[in-house]
Amino acid sequence: MAKSNKEWLRRHVNDPYVRQAKAQGYRSRSAFKLLQIDAKEKILKPGQMVVDLGAAPGGWSQVAAEKVKPAGRVIAIDLLPIVPISGVTILKGDFRAEMLSEALESAQADVVLCDVAPNLSGIGNVDQARALELTAAAIDFCCKGLKPDGVFLAKVFHGEAFDAILARLKASFRKVKVVKPLASRGESAETYVVARGVGAL
Repeated sequence: MAKSNKEWLRRHVNDPYVRQAKAQGYRSRSAFKLLQIDAKEKILKPGQMVVDLGAAPGGWSQVAAEKVKPAGRVIAIDLLPIVPISGVTILKGDFRAEMLSEALESAQADVVLCDVAPNLSGIGNVDQARALELTAAAIDFCCKGLKPDGVFLAKVFHGEAFDAILARLKASFRKVKVVKPLASRGESAETYVVARGVGAL
């Protein structure tokens, strides 16, 4: 095993959020990122319709399903299979395909979550371009599938494409806020954006 892999494994095993996720039944430590962002930004509420893009393994969908019950609905979509989650409609496929629009049945979401990441090549500018493409596609989805007063929460990465993503968000939403939850590792390039007021410019 390469040294970097050993270091990652050691850090992962000793990570308090990994242990907490196991103890509380969440599928990934990323559940705590959403919980912490929601505690500050008040994104998820009972009765909402939530769409989770790039949902596997399902940590964010688990949190969303808890927050929107009893009358809310969560639709989760990913290319990877997702083990069933109570209160969540799971779709296997690309969120850019028609199946997501068909599942919404012309309804619009109150919240769109986007924790998507491209398959990483290890080549920085290539990975940045792929991440930008996916985030841009998620913004396009919001322009059709998100209510005007809805909320879009997306993971973005600092790097060459960050300014381009931010500019695209500011062109599509009235309010854009960059947030970094405690559960996001300090050394990680990932950060999150909370965008509100789609198309209301």
